[in-house]
Amino acid sequence: QGTRDHPPAHVALRDRLLTAVVACFKRHGAAAIDTPVLELRETLTGKYGEDSKLIYELQDQGGELLALRYDLTVPFARYLAMNRITNMKRYHVAKVYRRDSPATTRGRYREFYQCDFDIAGQFDPMIPDAECLKIVHEILSDLQLGDFLIKVNDRRILNGMFAVCGIPECKFIAACSTMDKLDKMPWEEVRSEMVGEKGLSPEAADRIGEYVQLHGGLDLVEQLLQDPKLSQNKLAKEGLGDMKLLFEYLTLFGITGKISFDLSLARGLDYYTGVIFEAVLLQQENDRVEEPVSVGSVAGGGRYDGLVGMFDPKGRKVPCVGVSIGIERIFSILEQRVKASGEKVQTTETQVLVATPQKHFLAARLKLISELWDAGIKAEMFYKKDPKLLKQLQYCEDMGIPLAAIIGEQELTDRVVKLRDVATREEVRMPLHQVCKRFRNLEI
Repeated sequence: QGTRDHPPAHVALRDRLLTAVVACFKRHGAAAIDTPVLELRETLTGKYGEDSKLIYELQDQGGELLALRYDLTVPFARYLAMNRITNMKRYHVAKVYRRDSPATTRGRYREFYQCDFDIAGQFDPMIPDAECLKIVHEILSDLQLGDFLIKVNDRRILNGMFAVCGIPECKFIAACSTMDKLDKMPWEEVRSEMVGEKGLSPEAADRIGEYVQLHGGLDLVEQLLQDPKLSQNKLAKEGLGDMKLLFEYLTLFGITGKISFDLSLARGLDYYTGVIFEAVLLQQENDRVEEPVSVGSVAGGGRYDGLVGMFDPKGRKVPCVGVSIGIERIFSILEQRVKASGEKVQTTETQVLVATPQKHFLAARLKLISELWDAGIKAEMFYKKDPKLLKQLQYCEDMGIPLAAIIGEQELTDRVVKLRDVATREEVRMPLHQVCKRFRNLEI
Protein backbone atom coordinates (compact mmCIF):
# COMPACT_ATOMS: atom_id res chain seq x y z
CA GLN A 1 0.00 0.00 0.00
CA GLY A 2 2.89 2.35 0.54
CA THR A 3 1.68 3.42 3.99
CA ARG A 4 2.37 1.85 7.34
CA ASP A 5 0.79 1.51 10.78
CA HIS A 6 3.47 2.17 13.36
CA PRO A 7 3.50 0.51 16.80
CA PRO A 8 3.16 2.95 19.74
CA ALA A 9 6.90 3.03 20.50
CA HIS A 10 7.70 4.07 16.94
CA VAL A 11 4.91 6.65 16.87
CA ALA A 12 6.42 8.18 20.03
CA LEU A 13 9.87 8.16 18.40
CA ARG A 14 8.56 9.96 15.31
CA ASP A 15 6.69 12.51 17.44
CA ARG A 16 9.90 13.38 19.26
CA LEU A 17 11.70 13.68 15.95
CA LEU A 18 9.03 16.05 14.62
CA THR A 19 9.18 18.07 17.85
CA ALA A 20 12.95 18.53 17.50
CA VAL A 21 12.62 19.69 13.88
CA VAL A 22 9.77 22.11 14.65
CA ALA A 23 11.75 23.51 17.61
CA CYS A 24 14.54 24.45 15.18
CA PHE A 25 12.06 26.12 12.79
CA LYS A 26 10.54 28.13 15.66
CA ARG A 27 14.01 29.13 16.86
CA HIS A 28 14.47 30.84 13.51
CA GLY A 29 11.23 32.81 13.92
CA ALA A 30 8.98 30.87 11.53
CA ALA A 31 5.19 30.88 11.90
CA ALA A 32 3.10 27.75 11.30
CA ILE A 33 0.60 27.65 8.44
CA ASP A 34 -1.59 24.96 6.92
CA THR A 35 -2.91 24.28 3.41
CA PRO A 36 -5.59 21.85 2.16
CA VAL A 37 -4.75 18.26 1.27
CA LEU A 38 -6.82 18.70 -1.91
CA GLU A 39 -5.75 21.12 -4.63
CA LEU A 40 -7.14 21.84 -8.07
CA ARG A 41 -5.33 19.53 -10.47
CA GLU A 42 -4.21 22.46 -12.59
CA THR A 43 -2.47 23.96 -9.54
CA LEU A 44 -0.10 20.98 -9.34
CA THR A 45 0.42 19.91 -12.95
CA GLY A 46 3.44 21.19 -14.81
CA LYS A 47 5.43 22.00 -11.64
CA TYR A 48 7.33 18.75 -10.98
CA GLY A 49 9.00 17.84 -14.26
CA GLU A 50 8.92 14.11 -14.99
CA ASP A 51 7.60 13.43 -11.47
CA SER A 52 4.22 14.94 -12.43
CA LYS A 53 3.17 11.37 -13.27
CA LEU A 54 3.31 10.63 -9.52
CA ILE A 55 0.49 13.08 -8.66
CA TYR A 56 -2.64 11.39 -7.28
CA GLU A 57 -5.42 12.71 -9.52
CA LEU A 58 -9.07 12.38 -8.49
CA GLN A 59 -12.13 11.91 -10.65
CA ASP A 60 -14.37 14.85 -11.53
CA GLN A 61 -15.91 16.07 -8.25
CA GLY A 62 -18.93 18.18 -9.13
CA GLY A 63 -17.20 19.83 -12.06
CA GLU A 64 -13.76 20.20 -10.43
CA LEU A 65 -10.69 18.16 -11.31
CA LEU A 66 -8.79 17.69 -8.05
CA ALA A 67 -5.53 16.10 -6.88
CA LEU A 68 -3.82 15.25 -3.60
CA ARG A 69 -0.94 17.58 -2.82
CA TYR A 70 2.42 16.29 -4.02
CA ASP A 71 4.52 18.56 -1.80
CA LEU A 72 4.06 21.57 0.48
CA THR A 73 5.88 24.09 -1.72
CA VAL A 74 3.39 24.57 -4.56
CA PRO A 75 0.40 24.93 -2.14
CA PHE A 76 2.45 27.50 -0.19
CA ALA A 77 3.08 29.52 -3.36
CA ARG A 78 -0.65 29.45 -4.15
CA TYR A 79 -1.39 30.49 -0.55
CA LEU A 80 0.91 33.52 -0.85
CA ALA A 81 -0.66 34.58 -4.15
CA MET A 82 -4.28 34.16 -3.00
CA ASN A 83 -3.67 36.11 0.21
CA ARG A 84 -1.42 38.72 -1.46
CA ILE A 85 1.38 38.04 1.04
CA THR A 86 4.77 39.38 -0.05
CA ASN A 87 6.85 38.70 3.07
CA MET A 88 6.74 35.62 5.29
CA LYS A 89 8.86 33.10 7.16
CA ARG A 90 6.86 29.93 7.67
CA TYR A 91 7.03 26.26 8.55
CA HIS A 92 4.57 23.51 7.71
CA VAL A 93 4.49 19.88 8.88
CA ALA A 94 1.93 17.77 7.02
CA LYS A 95 1.37 14.67 4.90
CA VAL A 96 1.88 14.61 1.13
CA TYR A 97 0.93 11.93 -1.40
CA ARG A 98 2.82 10.36 -4.30
CA ARG A 99 1.75 7.53 -6.61
CA ASP A 100 5.20 6.01 -6.32
CA SER A 101 6.69 2.56 -5.84
CA PRO A 102 7.11 2.21 -2.05
CA ALA A 103 10.45 1.27 -0.52
CA THR A 104 9.67 1.02 3.18
CA THR A 105 13.21 0.08 4.23
CA ARG A 106 14.40 3.44 2.86
CA GLY A 107 11.54 5.47 4.33
CA ARG A 108 9.81 5.86 0.96
CA TYR A 109 6.00 5.75 1.04
CA ARG A 110 2.99 6.95 -0.93
CA GLU A 111 1.73 8.88 2.09
CA PHE A 112 4.36 10.55 4.25
CA TYR A 113 5.19 13.63 6.29
CA GLN A 114 7.16 16.58 5.00
CA CYS A 115 8.62 19.28 7.24
CA ASP A 116 9.11 22.51 5.29
CA PHE A 117 10.73 25.83 6.16
CA ASP A 118 10.45 28.73 3.70
CA ILE A 119 11.38 32.41 3.52
CA ALA A 120 9.33 34.56 1.14
CA GLY A 121 10.14 38.17 0.30
CA GLN A 122 12.46 40.53 -1.53
CA PHE A 123 15.80 40.47 0.31
CA ASP A 124 19.47 40.95 -0.49
CA PRO A 125 21.01 37.96 -2.31
CA MET A 126 21.94 34.76 -0.49
CA ILE A 127 21.12 35.84 3.09
CA PRO A 128 17.87 33.78 3.35
CA ASP A 129 19.49 30.97 1.31
CA ALA A 130 22.37 30.76 3.81
CA GLU A 131 19.87 30.57 6.70
CA CYS A 132 18.09 27.60 5.07
CA LEU A 133 21.42 25.75 4.83
CA LYS A 134 22.18 26.67 8.46
CA ILE A 135 18.85 25.13 9.49
CA VAL A 136 19.65 21.86 7.70
CA HIS A 137 23.06 21.82 9.41
CA GLU A 138 21.47 22.49 12.84
CA ILE A 139 18.84 19.75 12.50
CA LEU A 140 21.21 17.05 11.24
CA SER A 141 23.76 17.95 13.93
CA ASP A 142 21.16 17.99 16.73
CA LEU A 143 19.72 14.62 15.72
CA GLN A 144 23.19 13.02 15.81
CA LEU A 145 22.51 10.83 12.78
CA GLY A 146 26.18 10.51 11.92
CA ASP A 147 28.32 12.21 9.31
CA PHE A 148 26.50 14.18 6.62
CA LEU A 149 27.18 16.40 3.64
CA ILE A 150 25.11 19.24 2.17
CA LYS A 151 25.53 19.54 -1.60
CA VAL A 152 24.80 22.91 -3.22
CA ASN A 153 24.48 24.05 -6.81
CA ASP A 154 22.51 26.67 -8.78
CA ARG A 155 20.04 26.19 -11.61
CA ARG A 156 21.58 29.20 -13.38
CA ILE A 157 24.99 27.51 -13.29
CA LEU A 158 23.39 24.30 -14.59
CA ASN A 159 21.59 26.10 -17.40
CA GLY A 160 24.78 27.95 -18.31
CA MET A 161 26.67 24.65 -18.28
CA PHE A 162 24.07 23.05 -20.56
CA ALA A 163 24.28 26.02 -22.94
CA VAL A 164 28.09 25.96 -23.26
CA CYS A 165 27.97 22.17 -23.72
CA GLY A 166 25.73 22.60 -26.73
CA ILE A 167 22.35 21.49 -25.36
CA PRO A 168 19.29 23.26 -26.83
CA GLU A 169 17.33 25.33 -24.28
CA CYS A 170 14.18 23.27 -24.95
CA LYS A 171 15.99 20.23 -23.49
CA PHE A 172 17.35 21.89 -20.29
CA ILE A 173 14.54 20.56 -18.05
CA ALA A 174 14.82 17.03 -19.49
CA ALA A 175 18.59 17.11 -18.96
CA CYS A 176 18.06 18.29 -15.36
CA SER A 177 15.62 15.44 -14.65
CA THR A 178 18.13 12.89 -15.93
CA MET A 179 21.07 14.45 -14.06
CA ASP A 180 18.99 14.30 -10.87
CA LYS A 181 19.43 10.51 -11.00
CA LEU A 182 23.20 10.73 -10.49
CA ASP A 183 22.81 9.93 -6.79
CA LYS A 184 21.16 6.61 -7.75
CA MET A 185 22.91 5.73 -11.03
CA PRO A 186 26.53 5.89 -12.27
CA TRP A 187 27.43 8.54 -14.85
CA GLU A 188 27.61 5.94 -17.65
CA GLU A 189 23.91 5.06 -17.20
CA VAL A 190 22.90 8.71 -16.90
CA ARG A 191 24.84 9.51 -20.08
CA SER A 192 23.15 6.62 -21.86
CA GLU A 193 19.71 7.96 -20.87
CA MET A 194 20.63 11.50 -21.95
CA VAL A 195 21.65 10.27 -25.41
CA GLY A 196 19.23 7.38 -25.91
CA GLU A 197 16.04 8.75 -24.34
CA LYS A 198 16.47 12.53 -24.15
CA GLY A 199 18.03 12.97 -27.58
CA LEU A 200 21.23 14.77 -26.54
CA SER A 201 24.27 14.39 -28.78
CA PRO A 202 27.06 12.12 -27.44
CA GLU A 203 29.50 15.07 -27.69
CA ALA A 204 27.26 17.29 -25.53
CA ALA A 205 26.81 14.49 -22.98
CA ASP A 206 30.59 14.00 -22.78
CA ARG A 207 31.13 17.73 -22.23
CA ILE A 208 28.57 17.65 -19.40
CA GLY A 209 30.41 14.65 -17.96
CA GLU A 210 33.55 16.76 -17.52
CA TYR A 211 31.67 19.29 -15.39
CA VAL A 212 29.47 17.01 -13.28
CA GLN A 213 32.49 15.29 -11.76
CA LEU A 214 33.62 18.57 -10.18
CA HIS A 215 32.91 19.27 -6.52
CA GLY A 216 34.61 21.39 -3.88
CA GLY A 217 34.17 24.67 -2.06
CA LEU A 218 34.96 28.32 -2.61
CA ASP A 219 38.09 27.30 -4.52
CA LEU A 220 35.94 25.56 -7.15
CA VAL A 221 33.70 28.62 -7.45
CA GLU A 222 36.80 30.77 -8.10
CA GLN A 223 38.08 28.20 -10.61
CA LEU A 224 34.81 28.20 -12.58
CA LEU A 225 34.65 31.99 -12.58
CA GLN A 226 37.86 31.75 -14.63
CA ASP A 227 36.53 28.95 -16.86
CA PRO A 228 36.82 30.26 -20.47
CA LYS A 229 33.36 28.97 -21.43
CA LEU A 230 31.28 29.39 -18.25
CA SER A 231 32.66 32.86 -17.53
CA GLN A 232 31.27 34.02 -20.90
CA ASN A 233 27.76 32.76 -20.13
CA LYS A 234 25.59 35.43 -18.45
CA LEU A 235 23.45 33.01 -16.41
CA ALA A 236 26.37 30.90 -15.21
CA LYS A 237 28.41 33.96 -14.25
CA GLU A 238 25.46 35.34 -12.29
CA GLY A 239 24.98 32.03 -10.47
CA LEU A 240 28.69 31.67 -9.69
CA GLY A 241 28.77 35.21 -8.30
CA ASP A 242 25.93 34.40 -5.92
CA MET A 243 27.54 31.06 -5.02
CA LYS A 244 30.69 32.92 -3.99
CA LEU A 245 28.58 35.22 -1.81
CA LEU A 246 26.77 32.22 -0.32
CA PHE A 247 30.06 30.59 0.71
CA GLU A 248 31.13 33.84 2.39
CA TYR A 249 27.98 33.76 4.56
CA LEU A 250 28.33 30.03 5.25
CA THR A 251 31.90 30.69 6.39
CA LEU A 252 30.54 33.24 8.89
CA PHE A 253 28.05 30.61 10.11
CA GLY A 254 30.99 28.21 10.52
CA ILE A 255 29.45 25.35 8.54
CA THR A 256 31.48 25.18 5.31
CA GLY A 257 33.11 21.94 6.48
CA LYS A 258 29.82 20.16 5.73
CA ILE A 259 29.06 22.01 2.45
CA SER A 260 30.10 20.82 -1.02
CA PHE A 261 29.61 22.80 -4.23
CA ASP A 262 28.65 19.92 -6.52
CA LEU A 263 27.97 20.43 -10.23
CA SER A 264 26.23 17.05 -10.49
CA LEU A 265 23.37 18.22 -8.24
CA ALA A 266 20.32 19.00 -10.38
CA ARG A 267 17.04 18.46 -8.46
CA GLY A 268 14.54 17.75 -11.22
CA LEU A 269 11.64 19.97 -10.10
CA ASP A 270 10.69 22.57 -12.69
CA TYR A 271 10.12 25.46 -10.31
CA TYR A 272 13.70 26.00 -9.05
CA THR A 273 15.32 29.19 -10.33
CA GLY A 274 18.53 29.67 -8.32
CA VAL A 275 20.40 27.94 -5.52
CA ILE A 276 19.50 24.26 -4.97
CA PHE A 277 20.74 21.99 -2.20
CA GLU A 278 20.45 18.46 -0.89
CA ALA A 279 21.72 16.83 2.31
CA VAL A 280 22.92 13.23 2.36
CA LEU A 281 23.96 11.01 5.25
CA LEU A 282 27.34 9.32 5.01
CA GLN A 283 28.54 6.12 6.62
CA GLN A 284 31.52 3.80 6.67
CA GLU A 285 30.67 0.39 5.24
CA ASN A 286 33.58 -1.13 7.16
CA ASP A 287 36.71 -0.01 8.94
CA ARG A 288 38.87 -0.48 5.85
CA VAL A 289 36.80 1.87 3.68
CA GLU A 290 38.44 5.28 3.68
CA GLU A 291 35.81 7.14 1.68
CA PRO A 292 32.34 7.46 3.28
CA VAL A 293 29.43 6.30 1.13
CA SER A 294 26.09 8.07 0.77
CA VAL A 295 23.07 6.36 2.34
CA GLY A 296 20.45 8.67 0.89
CA SER A 297 19.06 12.17 0.77
CA VAL A 298 17.45 13.42 3.99
CA ALA A 299 16.76 17.07 3.08
CA GLY A 300 16.51 19.19 -0.03
CA GLY A 301 15.37 22.53 -1.30
CA GLY A 302 16.25 25.64 -3.19
CA ARG A 303 15.14 28.99 -4.56
CA TYR A 304 11.89 29.30 -6.53
CA ASP A 305 11.39 32.96 -7.44
CA GLY A 306 8.82 32.44 -10.21
CA LEU A 307 6.34 30.04 -8.59
CA VAL A 308 4.12 32.54 -6.72
CA GLY A 309 3.70 34.61 -9.89
CA MET A 310 2.10 31.60 -11.62
CA PHE A 311 -0.88 31.88 -9.26
CA ASP A 312 -1.16 35.68 -9.12
CA PRO A 313 -3.73 37.11 -11.60
CA LYS A 314 -1.32 39.96 -12.40
CA GLY A 315 1.77 37.75 -12.40
CA ARG A 316 3.33 39.52 -9.40
CA LYS A 317 6.39 37.60 -8.25
CA VAL A 318 7.41 36.91 -4.67
CA PRO A 319 10.98 35.55 -4.35
CA CYS A 320 11.11 32.43 -2.16
CA VAL A 321 13.65 29.95 -0.86
CA GLY A 322 12.94 26.90 1.26
CA VAL A 323 13.99 23.51 2.51
CA SER A 324 12.15 20.25 3.14
CA ILE A 325 13.39 17.80 5.78
CA GLY A 326 12.93 14.13 4.82
CA ILE A 327 11.45 13.16 8.13
CA GLU A 328 10.38 9.63 7.09
CA ARG A 329 13.89 8.81 5.83
CA ILE A 330 15.41 10.07 9.09
CA PHE A 331 12.77 8.20 11.08
CA SER A 332 13.63 4.93 9.28
CA ILE A 333 17.27 5.36 10.25
CA LEU A 334 16.44 6.07 13.91
CA GLU A 335 13.95 3.19 13.94
CA GLN A 336 16.59 0.74 12.71
CA ARG A 337 19.07 2.11 15.24
CA VAL A 338 16.65 1.62 18.16
CA LYS A 339 15.79 -1.88 16.95
CA ALA A 340 19.46 -2.83 16.71
CA SER A 341 20.28 -1.48 20.17
CA GLY A 342 17.30 -3.16 21.83
CA GLU A 343 16.56 -0.04 23.88
CA LYS A 344 13.01 0.69 25.01
CA VAL A 345 11.28 3.79 23.74
CA GLN A 346 8.93 5.59 26.11
CA THR A 347 5.56 5.48 24.36
CA THR A 348 4.03 8.36 26.30
CA GLU A 349 5.26 11.63 27.77
CA THR A 350 3.94 10.61 31.19
CA GLN A 351 6.34 11.64 33.93
CA VAL A 352 4.75 9.80 36.84
CA LEU A 353 2.19 7.09 37.55
CA VAL A 354 0.09 7.64 40.66
CA ALA A 355 -0.05 4.25 42.38
CA THR A 356 -1.27 2.70 45.60
CA PRO A 357 -0.19 -0.49 47.43
CA GLN A 358 -3.53 -1.04 49.20
CA LYS A 359 -7.24 -1.37 48.51
CA HIS A 360 -9.83 1.40 48.93
CA PHE A 361 -7.43 4.22 48.01
CA LEU A 362 -9.10 5.38 44.78
CA ALA A 363 -10.16 8.68 46.38
CA ALA A 364 -6.58 9.38 47.51
CA ARG A 365 -5.22 8.62 44.02
CA LEU A 366 -7.81 10.85 42.34
CA LYS A 367 -7.02 13.71 44.70
CA LEU A 368 -3.25 13.34 44.24
CA ILE A 369 -3.36 13.07 40.43
CA SER A 370 -5.63 16.12 40.26
CA GLU A 371 -3.08 18.16 42.21
CA LEU A 372 -0.27 16.92 39.94
CA TRP A 373 -2.26 17.84 36.81
CA ASP A 374 -3.02 21.29 38.22
CA ALA A 375 0.72 21.75 38.82
CA GLY A 376 1.38 21.03 35.13
CA ILE A 377 2.85 17.56 35.70
CA LYS A 378 2.20 14.80 33.13
CA ALA A 379 0.63 12.06 35.22
CA GLU A 380 -1.63 9.05 34.80
CA MET A 381 -3.14 6.26 36.91
CA PHE A 382 -4.80 2.86 36.56
CA TYR A 383 -8.52 2.95 35.80
CA LYS A 384 -9.25 0.24 38.36
CA LYS A 385 -10.46 0.78 41.89
CA ASP A 386 -8.00 -1.60 43.52
CA PRO A 387 -5.09 -2.45 41.18
CA LYS A 388 -2.17 -4.50 42.45
CA LEU A 389 1.03 -2.53 43.05
CA LEU A 390 3.12 -5.03 41.08
CA LYS A 391 0.93 -4.51 37.99
CA GLN A 392 1.19 -0.75 38.35
CA LEU A 393 4.97 -0.85 38.55
CA GLN A 394 5.17 -3.32 35.65
CA TYR A 395 3.07 -0.88 33.60
CA CYS A 396 5.64 1.83 34.33
CA GLU A 397 8.42 -0.42 33.04
CA ASP A 398 6.48 -1.43 29.91
CA MET A 399 5.54 2.15 29.02
CA GLY A 400 8.87 3.73 30.00
CA ILE A 401 7.34 5.88 32.76
CA PRO A 402 10.32 6.89 34.91
CA LEU A 403 8.65 7.52 38.28
CA ALA A 404 5.80 6.24 40.44
CA ALA A 405 4.13 8.40 43.11
CA ILE A 406 2.94 5.88 45.70
CA ILE A 407 0.40 6.81 48.34
CA GLY A 408 -0.72 4.37 51.05
CA GLU A 409 -2.04 4.43 54.58
CA GLN A 410 1.28 5.48 56.14
CA GLU A 411 1.85 8.21 53.52
CA LEU A 412 -1.63 9.62 54.17
CA THR A 413 -0.96 9.68 57.91
CA ASP A 414 2.43 11.40 57.45
CA ARG A 415 1.06 13.71 54.67
CA VAL A 416 3.82 12.65 52.27
CA VAL A 417 4.22 10.89 48.91
CA LYS A 418 6.62 8.02 48.26
CA LEU A 419 8.45 8.72 45.00
CA ARG A 420 9.91 5.58 43.39
CA ASP A 421 12.50 5.57 40.61
CA VAL A 422 11.24 2.73 38.41
CA ALA A 423 14.65 1.90 36.90
CA THR A 424 16.74 1.91 40.09
CA ARG A 425 13.89 1.04 42.51
CA GLU A 426 15.13 3.72 44.88
CA GLU A 427 12.43 5.40 46.98
CA VAL A 428 12.25 8.71 48.75
CA ARG A 429 9.43 10.19 50.86
CA MET A 430 8.61 13.88 50.48
CA PRO A 431 5.71 16.35 50.93
CA LEU A 432 3.52 16.91 47.87
CA HIS A 433 4.72 20.48 47.24
CA GLN A 434 8.29 19.17 47.05
CA VAL A 435 7.20 16.50 44.56
CA CYS A 436 5.76 19.22 42.30
CA LYS A 437 8.92 21.29 42.66
CA ARG A 438 11.09 18.31 41.75
CA PHE A 439 9.17 17.73 38.53
CA ARG A 440 9.46 21.36 37.51
CA ASN A 441 13.25 21.04 37.76
CA LEU A 442 13.30 17.87 35.64
CA GLU A 443 13.43 17.69 31.86
CA ILE A 444 11.79 14.40 31.01
